[in-house]
Amino acid sequence: MTNTLEIDGLRLHLPGAARPVLAGIDLTVGARETVALVGESGSGKSLTSRSVLRLLPPGATTEGRVAVQGQDVLTMDAKQLRQLRTHTAAMIFQDPRAAINPLRRIGDFLTESLRLNADTPAQQADERAVRMLDAVGLGERVLRQYPGQLSGGMLQRVMIASALMGDPALILADEPTTALDVTTQAEVVGLLDDLRERFGTGLLFVTHDLGLAAAISDRVYVMYAGRIAETGPAEALFDRPRHPYTAALLRSTPRLDAPQGRLAAIKGQPPSLKEELTGCPFAARCPFATQACAEELPPHRPVPGEPDRLVACHHSDQLADQLAGSAAHD
Repeated sequence: MTNTLEIDGLRLHLPGAARPVLAGIDLTVGARETVALVGESGSGKSLTSRSVLRLLPPGATTEGRVAVQGQDVLTMDAKQLRQLRTHTAAMIFQDPRAAINPLRRIGDFLTESLRLNADTPAQQADERAVRMLDAVGLGERVLRQYPGQLSGGMLQRVMIASALMGDPALILADEPTTALDVTTQAEVVGLLDDLRERFGTGLLFVTHDLGLAAAISDRVYVMYAGRIAETGPAEALFDRPRHPYTAALLRSTPRLDAPQGRLAAIKGQPPSLKEELTGCPFAARCPFATQACAEELPPHRPVPGEPDRLVACHHSDQLADQLAGSAAHD
């Protein structure tokens, strides 16, 4: 499978931070593939996705490689970056009301990038906008409406249509269902999956909701404190977690078939950016941690018998049965 996105050894530093915000991220998204990036708030998920468009905080410095369609985003000049953001990759942001100017019509919002950055004639841009609105289940009349006249679900569909305007090879969805009710969430997730298949795009789906990740993704990356803790095919990873953090996330996910009582929570807090880390980032919160976990950063190792899975845990082999059982029954 050809990779639409390849992130190799991405490290991102911010002024005043004692350690990298992103500490050696390796991640790929293939053509027509949906990859989920999951983890707690502050783990670095959104920064990872934004680095693909080089939408970085002021003062940020990077190392490594972020390649879209084989071209390194981190070394692009302004013209190449504009081309990338107009045609090659697009982002669907978390809150559509914050991303769309409330004083401009939807049609202006959808066609602006093509008209200004690709010199597309106005009529051709309008025709493209109508086709994309139709693809997301909205009619041509929406072009003449203002954001305040649309519901949250309709606005998120407009955001998806906007992402498709340049016929991108890659879509980055940064928690696109957070502000929506459960029914609308399901509609948006189903729509994204359908459009990925229809238009042949790769999709990086950033979320803290493991249920959504399981529903939409082919593969999953679990992220903690700026590092990938575990990765693998979605079904295998959720059925047989090999990292204590993945198992803890699954235990804390509400389920209809879960035993009565308080929902399990992960004790403690993620490490502060003001703290240097010498061992496993999850060691202070992990019930299985040993002295080695506190002193040595675990490398990413293949899971025995599952070469398409990687886990960064010193004790993943010994804990395999315990982790799978606790994730399923706690």
